[in-house]
Amino acid sequence: MTQDELKALVGQAALDYVVPGSIVGVGTGSTVNCFIDALAGMKDRIAGAVSSSEKSSERLRAHGIRVLDSNTVERLPVYIDGADEIDHRGNMVKGGGAALTREKIVADLAERFICIADESKLVDTLGKFPLPVEVIPMAATQIARRFKKHGGDAVLRAGVVTDNGCHILDVRGLSITDPAGMEAEVSQWPGVVTVGIFARHKASVCLLGTAQGVKTLTF
Repeated sequence: MTQDELKALVGQAALDYVVPGSIVGVGTGSTVNCFIDALAGMKDRIAGAVSSSEKSSERLRAHGIRVLDSNTVERLPVYIDGADEIDHRGNMVKGGGAALTREKIVADLAERFICIADESKLVDTLGKFPLPVEVIPMAATQIARRFKKHGGDAVLRAGVVTDNGCHILDVRGLSITDPAGMEAEVSQWPGVVTVGIFARHKASVCLLGTAQGVKTLTF
């Protein structure tokens, strides 16, 4: 199966985790687009969605799915999103689509994080995929210097401005053996809006697309 076929497979499988009558947390990215397209088939059986990006909101509305402001929602049964990397404990690296801050906000509303990904995203140790960090523009160089002390090479993602009006640093050369510890440390650096390590908001379940079908990993 192609990567696109695997994405469609897990996008469809994620429907099993949608609670009828509820508001669904919806992430961002190409795999999530497959989920949104599948969700359209049951739009009359949900109360709406809270989205983590303008692009996902546009796609949801195009399918006739109501999009709610996160400030009007107290809790979500599930948040369904992809990952750039996920390890065997459910920790993730996210932010390839530059939506990491809003993804963490919506994930924080949810009782369960359901990660949908193809098998190429499963890794033993996070860090091969460049770690995205959303930063206040005036702090970008300062934060890049701090990463250099940790062995990371931080490069500004050219031409990218997030939905929050901020910039993205992509950090290469890291081996993230303590995701929770690194997330906690980097989050405190002045000028960091969000680091793309999802350890505090790690996945409860990963639906992994494989050549043999969807494999369910529970953490």
